[in-house]
Order: sequence, then structure tokens, then C-alpha cells
Amino acid sequence: MSVGESDTIITVLTRDYGVIRGFVRGARKIKSNYLSATQPLCYSRFSVFRGRDKYIFDEAEPIEVFFNLRKDIEKLALAQYLCDLARDLAPQEDSAESFLRLLLNSLHLLSTGKYEPLHIKATYEMRVMAMTGYMPNLVACENCGEYETDEMYFDFQHALLYCENCVPKNQARKTTLGVVTAMRHIVFSELDKLFAFTLNEENMKELSYVCENYLLIQTQHKYKTLDFYNSLFKI
Repeated sequence: MSVGESDTIITVLTRDYGVIRGFVRGARKIKSNYLSATQPLCYSRFSVFRGRDKYIFDEAEPIEVFFNLRKDIEKLALAQYLCDLARDLAPQEDSAESFLRLLLNSLHLLSTGKYEPLHIKATYEMRVMAMTGYMPNLVACENCGEYETDEMYFDFQHALLYCENCVPKNQARKTTLGVVTAMRHIVFSELDKLFAFTLNEENMKELSYVCENYLLIQTQHKYKTLDFYNSLFKI
């Protein structure tokens, strides 16, 4: 957020203090040392101190600017959405190392093109929900304890899984076992193996739909960056 002629207030996801907002003097001056380090989507090293009622950044050095994200409108839009989720769901002024690692890994994979954007989007959405206390019960059918059937049903509102024999009427979305297996992998795997799963195109679209709507229903929040990302596919 711009302040005055050349100053800026920035929102930063940090390892030790979670999400913080602070003031950067002269950040928008062309010759400022802060200019590149305080750009959106930039991973930087900061020197920061806390004043009476706000943080003040007095040194900044860029580590990774994720330049490739700015070359592709789909990747850029998705990256902005992921950052919005981090801003809203990561802890404030508390340790947030896992949130920072998740975001950095996601931006890196998106920038390098190792995984498709939908793959990264769905994985990030479901994992960040699990990390913030919204982990759905994906172990087995809520009623009978059946681990898997050919068709499974997911209840967005109550975060529960049902087999094809126990699904409550008009209460859950039918999905494939492949999508359920992917969701289980996302919430239970180690971070370094988080994205290591495969789905065909149809199932990946279904996974993205399920993870996105689960997040929106549980958080009861709308994201303009998500709306813009989704609008790209309607042009």
C-alpha cells in the first residue's frame, strides 16, 4: 500500500513472526535499495524492528523474485491468490515456518513449471486448510468405516467422507477414489513429498473443484484474486 510520495506499507509472511505489516521509507524511489525487495511475490531478507505501534523495515535484500511468474498471466494470477490465502490463514505474529515453506515451494514449482497450475492450486488449498485446523476427516467413511469404494462422497459443510453405500441424500458431492486418494496424500504426506502424486486431467479438475469449494465454504470468504484466476478460463 502506497503512503505519501515514496513510502510503502508492506505485508510480509515471515518464518518466526508469521504475517506482519510494516512501513518502508522511500521504497518506491527509483534508486531505492528497497525497490526490488519489496515487490509482490518477492522472497527477501529483511531487517525489521518494532516501534510503539508498528513494524519498520530498514534493510531489505531480495533472495528470489520469481520473475517467471510475471511472464504468464495464469501463473501470476494463481500466485497472487496463494499469497492472499497465506495472508489470511497463516498465523499473525507467531511462528509460521511451515506456512512459509509451503508458499515458497508452491511459487517455485509454479515458476519452474514442474507441475501444472491446477495441481499446485488444489494441493496448496487443501494443505493450508489442514494446517489451519480445517483438516477434513478423510480416513474412512463416516458411517461404516469403509476405507474405499469405487465412488466416494465428500461433505463440504461437515468435512466428512462417505462411501457409496452410506452417503446422506443430497448432502455430499460424488467424486472418484483417485481424487480421494490425492486428498489423503495432500493432508497426510511430508512437505517434501506433498506434490508427488498424479491424476488424469479430468480427475485433476475435480480435485481442484473439491479443494477450492471446501476452502470457500469453510472459511466463508471470497477472494477477488481467485475470481480473476477463474475468469481467465472463460475468455
